[in-house]
Amino acid sequence: MSYNPAAMSPPLLTSTEVARRLGVTAATVKRWADVGLLDCERTAGGHRRFTPEAVDRFRREHAAGAGEPRFADRLLEETEPIALQAELLRERARLGGWWRVAEWLAPEIEELGRRWAAGEIGIVEEHLASERLARALARCAETLPVRRDAPRVLLAAADGDEHVLGLALVDLCFREEGWRPLWAGRAVPTEEVVREVEEGTADAVALSASVVSDPARLAAEAAAVGEACARTGAALVVGGQGSWPERIPHGRVERTFEGLRRWMAEVERRG
Repeated sequence: MSYNPAAMSPPLLTSTEVARRLGVTAATVKRWADVGLLDCERTAGGHRRFTPEAVDRFRREHAAGAGEPRFADRLLEETEPIALQAELLRERARLGGWWRVAEWLAPEIEELGRRWAAGEIGIVEEHLASERLARALARCAETLPVRRDAPRVLLAAADGDEHVLGLALVDLCFREEGWRPLWAGRAVPTEEVVREVEEGTADAVALSASVVSDPARLAAEAAAVGEACARTGAALVVGGQGSWPERIPHGRVERTFEGLRRWMAEVERRG
């Protein structure tokens, strides 16, 4: 009887089988392999295959990163916003409030940015995932009723800032309290925000900035919009990951969604 070493070797594992072992998605396994974190072999057809030894070694070396699947993985893998909306609604039921969902989602959005900066995903992947989440959040927001006497709040990304996912989370928090958000969107010029405030378009203004915003530009915008709000009696809150001044002349800097809720309650009490 001849001895065949290959016949005695454990079978190679597919990306799906490895994903089950590590508790992540198959897409995550493929990305780990493609960036060299997880050793793999390629079949003649180009499919990834993994030895059990390589998987066990990865588990030992990256135990902290191979736990429960992250929602960031779902954003990269799931192509249908309606499926993501269903997951967000389940999280809303589990956590008891959209502001808590927003707190839960914020690190997942940051994780997308980290993976792009580290070269683990491409810019197209990051943009597609962000767009899917934005559409899912918009669908959730559309289901929330607005009170007839609710404050009107102008939502805008800082001048020159193209990132609006954080602003979409803010939108959900306002809508949950029955406020009437006026979505101005990305990269709104400061003078446009000031004009809307002076024309009495909104009772309040919420400005969001990401880490890419220039601190000096943010300080100038906070001062200009704050002065306009002081003249008209509108309330102002700024937040996000941007480097806003710690104190602004008129308004509040809030870095958490819980803090945003407290600010909203104060504005309502003042009437």
